[in-house]
Amino acid sequence: MGAPLHEEKVFKDPVHKYIYVQDQAIWDLINTREFQRLRRIRQLGTSFMTFHGAEHSRFSHSLGVYEVARKIISQFERNDYSEWPREERILALSSALLHDIGHGPFSHSIERVFGTDHEEWTCKLVLGDTEVNRVLREVDPSLPKNVSDVICKSYGKSIVVSLISSQLDADRMDYLLRDAYFTGVNYGTFDLERILRVIRPHKGRIVVKESGMHAVEDYLMARYQMYWQIYFHPVTRSSEIVLRKIFERANFLYKQTFDFRFMPAAFESLLKGTLTLDDYLELDESYVQMTLMQWTRERDPILADLCDRFLNRKLFKYATLDSEPSPCEEELRTWMKAKGVDPDYYMEIDFLSALPYDLYRAGEKESLPILLLDGKDELVEISRKSEIVRSISEIHQGERRVYYPDDLLKQFVTELPDGWRARFGWDEV
Repeated sequence: MGAPLHEEKVFKDPVHKYIYVQDQAIWDLINTREFQRLRRIRQLGTSFMTFHGAEHSRFSHSLGVYEVARKIISQFERNDYSEWPREERILALSSALLHDIGHGPFSHSIERVFGTDHEEWTCKLVLGDTEVNRVLREVDPSLPKNVSDVICKSYGKSIVVSLISSQLDADRMDYLLRDAYFTGVNYGTFDLERILRVIRPHKGRIVVKESGMHAVEDYLMARYQMYWQIYFHPVTRSSEIVLRKIFERANFLYKQTFDFRFMPAAFESLLKGTLTLDDYLELDESYVQMTLMQWTRERDPILADLCDRFLNRKLFKYATLDSEPSPCEEELRTWMKAKGVDPDYYMEIDFLSALPYDLYRAGEKESLPILLLDGKDELVEISRKSEIVRSISEIHQGERRVYYPDDLLKQFVTELPDGWRARFGWDEV
């Protein structure tokens, strides 16, 4: 299904060296308006404020996921594995390429405030009146629906879904390597080529030869390190919090019929909750940053200040809290209000928790665990063989932090409630 290109197209890529496009449909999808928009959305949101090289886009990541999926499928077909459904090739490649097409600017910050969901928007873009939909329909009228089902994890053949979305999928394998490369760190790297050599289609699933277990351990350790060193970095979290507070303040003001001096149409649709596909496609990070620049001159002092903080990297500081909430946290909020610093916009308690691998437990909902194929052609869940995987998955590491504007609170340092001077590191002030 789907015609080959007359001449193979190649993208030069810093992670995979080359990305090969061999199908006309994939080339046409890349050149759609909706996919090209991903050039204007960063893969790591606000992480560029922490790691200055983290300017890579969702476009480059999506190409990378496509390339990892293409390599996996090529390996299956080259070895003539009968359990890989060859007829699903173009569906799997299209789904890999389009899996992030619904991401908006600074996706997760916007999603939390406005209740949007990038997977829902992905499905709307695939199924709606779009260039992407037209390209897919030209290949097969049923392809848009099938791509949508793969991305939403409801497609009937789980082997196709697990290629794009599982605990060892093309998406994770690309973003770990790509994010490590662009943030300049080493602990996100792992032996991708080895993993690609040891994965197999088996009984409707993608599994790993037992001899490849150590390569998968390395991959899971990379994921563990990337979460705690990159994705949960306190400066990145601070920039996300400030951006989210901006959206919360703008949303509050709009509902209060505040007379904004500047309000672009697509952003107003977002605030109204009436976003159309065309509105959503207009929203990219340049659009949002232009809006924030204008809002630094708004009459509302909180909105103007928060926008200035975000654009000029005057972010909130943080302090580590006890593992359980305590009355002193509410005391700090009350004290801030008394000093004229609104804690709804200038204080955030953030709890971080992540596992690099979800252990499979009988009776619980299965999250497509990583399965090893042993010499007897039997499947074993990886944590039952690997002490490393078991140990990092059973350590439920979590951390609570409070974020606050150092410059605003420091002027009241002698009046802080008991215990907060030491927690903020102001004992010497």
